[in-house]
Amino acid sequence: MNHLAKETSPYLLQHAHNPVNWYPWGEEALERALREDKPILVSIGYAACHWCHVMERESFEDESVAAIMNEHFINIKIDREERPDIDHIYMDALQAMAGSGGWPLNVFLLPNRQPFYGGTYFPPRKAFNRPSWKDVLLAVADAFNTKRDELESQASNLTQHLHQSNQFGMELVNMQLPKEELFTPAQCKDITLAIMGQADKEWGGFGRAPKFPATFTIQYLLRYYRTEKDEAALQQALLSLDKMVYGGIYDQLGGGFARYSTDEKWLAPHFEKMLYDNALLVDTLCEAWQLTANPLYKRTVVQTLAFIQREMTSPEGGFYAALDADSEGEEGKFYVWSLEEIENLLGNDAPAFCAYYDVSRHGNWEDHNILWVPKAPEQVAAELGMGPGELETLLEKCRALLMEARNRRVRPGLDDKVLLGWNALMIHACCKAYAAFGEEAWLGMAEKAMACIWEKMKQPGAAPAFWHTYKEGTARYPAFLDDYAYLIRALIALQEVTGELDWLQKAAAITDWVTEQFGDETARYFYYTASGQADVIVRKKEVYDGAVPSGNAVMAHNLWHLSVVFDRKDWAERALGMTASLSGSVVRYPTSFGVWAAMMLRLVQGTTELAVSGAAYRQIMQELNKLYMPGKVLLGAEGDREGMPLLQNRYQTGKTLIYLCKDYHCMKPVEYISEIVNLI
Repeated sequence: MNHLAKETSPYLLQHAHNPVNWYPWGEEALERALREDKPILVSIGYAACHWCHVMERESFEDESVAAIMNEHFINIKIDREERPDIDHIYMDALQAMAGSGGWPLNVFLLPNRQPFYGGTYFPPRKAFNRPSWKDVLLAVADAFNTKRDELESQASNLTQHLHQSNQFGMELVNMQLPKEELFTPAQCKDITLAIMGQADKEWGGFGRAPKFPATFTIQYLLRYYRTEKDEAALQQALLSLDKMVYGGIYDQLGGGFARYSTDEKWLAPHFEKMLYDNALLVDTLCEAWQLTANPLYKRTVVQTLAFIQREMTSPEGGFYAALDADSEGEEGKFYVWSLEEIENLLGNDAPAFCAYYDVSRHGNWEDHNILWVPKAPEQVAAELGMGPGELETLLEKCRALLMEARNRRVRPGLDDKVLLGWNALMIHACCKAYAAFGEEAWLGMAEKAMACIWEKMKQPGAAPAFWHTYKEGTARYPAFLDDYAYLIRALIALQEVTGELDWLQKAAAITDWVTEQFGDETARYFYYTASGQADVIVRKKEVYDGAVPSGNAVMAHNLWHLSVVFDRKDWAERALGMTASLSGSVVRYPTSFGVWAAMMLRLVQGTTELAVSGAAYRQIMQELNKLYMPGKVLLGAEGDREGMPLLQNRYQTGKTLIYLCKDYHCMKPVEYISEIVNLI
């Protein structure tokens, strides 16, 4: 037993019985490194990571390997989802050293926490053009003892690089220019052309394998089409969604998406299911449905949120972080099938099911079958001599039988911690799904999760400060920028679907807190960590949109939205400044800055401001929410409200009126949505 036994992270607890003398990140380990003048090995992963499990089995459970690690290093294990701040720093260092990164992340530090060497997965014996883990350990230990000056110089240079990387892409901009000159339709067209230049027009998505969902890029294309009617942009967005929904990356039986596809066709995922991916995909599918009314998108939202409710929701209402890729020590074992299994379960219905889901005797992935739909359903129905409806009825019956059989298998591990930011993303997704489809259960999921956050994760005291993670009665680690940015966004979404203005007051209070605690010296961007946090060697400013959106990008949207609600010109100017400073990089590399690209598009297209005043305001807001209006500001109240210009001097006795406004200047109010729908 090492020092991880009292941790709450499932990932750290997986390593609690390793012979390696693991410590969690904290004063005890860091002070011991300084006291004994030993290098630190920081090993970072997460519970759903396949290669993290592989390296644990091969190396960290090996007594001889552990002996080397314990003799020469202070060994620290980190759950990247608990401490994304530390992960960001040392992943950036590894990418600077090696040109690429990934997990598990194994990085070696001087006793002062500065990094000097690292890598990802290392095999137990030399293979794959990688040295063995033992060889790496012994070489690093020898270098620390015999070439200390060189390592210290390298670590100093690397740390300096980390400081300088905070300045990437932040160009000086003349903020005296009007908004219409800072952000132009030409820039948005260039962004679209750059995205389309990377588009896979056969299988959807962008770039080559491995393929990630790229939801921000898809959303940008949908929103660009809305005003510009660029048919190619729309078709690429929809193709990408269709191929994912029909692909192996989507769980055809149980709903929900895996993290990414290892191939260009979306067939073979790494099978872990992350909360954030499913939230972001539900967001995007709702927008696609609002634009197209394609029933495929509604069905996928229904199935995905059913999966979240069934398998990823705690009794308290919070959402769990992830499901593992592995079960019984094998990646994907829970999800794949043999032909014989399916024939035994389905009998005479098996041939049609196998034709639809590409099931064969030899399998489509490592001698097994991943269920996916490579042909159009109508084509398969025609080949089988069936009507589409008849085939779907048969498939529904077959899926239920296979799901029943799958539920008897050994389940993948569940990472049951509740992360503030990821929960906020799913709350936002539930709100969007409720707005689009009106399913009350989804609003209930959002409200219950927000109540869980407020009850379990808010720090004591008057300040709107929160914890990052919660599990089994314990909340830990001060929240990071992403947590707060996504939480503000979720509060805005809750107000729009409930009509409860108190959510906006909470959002405004948190925005002031974030500005005070996370704002940088330029009064433009935000650091990832709050002021006063002492255990990181550099305060990072994250601007890239990765697997989750950049906290800075989401804050730009939040500030812009709330500046309209509360007439806060300082928030508006900050949103404009941070977006303008990155605009050159966004135009050149839009697939790395998708949420920023959407912000630029929002500024070019203008903000639709809608105010509803009168007794029936909630019903009217529900109807407005069904329309596709990305970036809108929608407020409602029974009467006038002080402090919110859009709801001042609007009420007329006995009527519920809808005001369509721009910069607080409103058109003549109407009583029916049909009267302004074309203007919207």
